[in-house]
Amino acid sequence: MGKLSHLDDKGQAHMVDVSAKDVTSRSATARARVLADAATIALITSGSAKKGDVLATARIAGIMAAKRTSDLIPLCHPLMISKVTVDFAVESGHIDVAATVKVEGKTGVEMEALTACSVACLTIYDMLKAVDRGMRITDVRLVEKSGGKSGHFSTE
Repeated sequence: MGKLSHLDDKGQAHMVDVSAKDVTSRSATARARVLADAATIALITSGSAKKGDVLATARIAGIMAAKRTSDLIPLCHPLMISKVTVDFAVESGHIDVAATVKVEGKTGVEMEALTACSVACLTIYDMLKAVDRGMRITDVRLVEKSGGKSGHFSTE
């Protein structure tokens, strides 16, 4: 296992110095799944959830979360994000969530994609918890990243 970049020589946490890195195009995609009862899924597909349009609200929440990742994760750099997309696939018994973040920068956007995806899932839960407290958020993971020194990574 290589050296952890967020630890200095004394093992103390620090923000990585990216000043010498080149600006490159970088992107990352994260995915997750929200498991829910069929009746809960029907509320989403029919547009009859009491709090309003669940997926539109979750999409906006995910986009906002990506932009605020450095406020939530202590050692993340604030980034000028170029694009955030949050997409949903509603199936019987679950909603698949995918978030992709892009930047022209000196550091990657994996944490921004994971944060966007997670907060979108949390928003779905929040908007539907009154009817289905048993929903579960599962499989939050990075599925692809590109750019930077380490290059391309994909699990798909």
